[in-house]
Amino acid sequence: MKPRRNNNAEKQALEEVRAIYRDLALRPAERNCTLRTECCQFKITGLVPYLTRGEALVAAHGVRSTGRKALPVRDDGACPMLDAKSGRCMIYEYRPFGCRTHFCRAAGGPRERKEVIDLIRRLEVVDAALGGDGSRPLVAAVEAELERIG
Repeated sequence: MKPRRNNNAEKQALEEVRAIYRDLALRPAERNCTLRTECCQFKITGLVPYLTRGEALVAAHGVRSTGRKALPVRDDGACPMLDAKSGRCMIYEYRPFGCRTHFCRAAGGPRERKEVIDLIRRLEVVDAALGGDGSRPLVAAVEAELERIG
């Protein structure tokens, strides 16, 4: 049995995470990312973004906006939201914080934590408000939210 959804808390969480993403966008950083996708190759890099529950909820809504009810299956170790044909992120506007802060060295490397710690703390507050218990690996986090939102 699925847990009952609190639509008001969910709406507030979606709004706050989107506000955090907008605030991050107001802090431009030198980047050279033009469809590099190295950071999307989890098996190759050994790095997987971890998402708070609010981020996973936003990403799950992004997956739904593509008409999907589940994450595509990838057997090559790449992010399931990386379109194999186009090489583009299928949920780019909904992508998680870690994807927005580019841990890809070729694209400019990661943002300094001290530059974004206030935004990270805001994501943690949203996570707690949603009953989350901290960040989880991207696939597990998004799959859980997709299942929960039905």
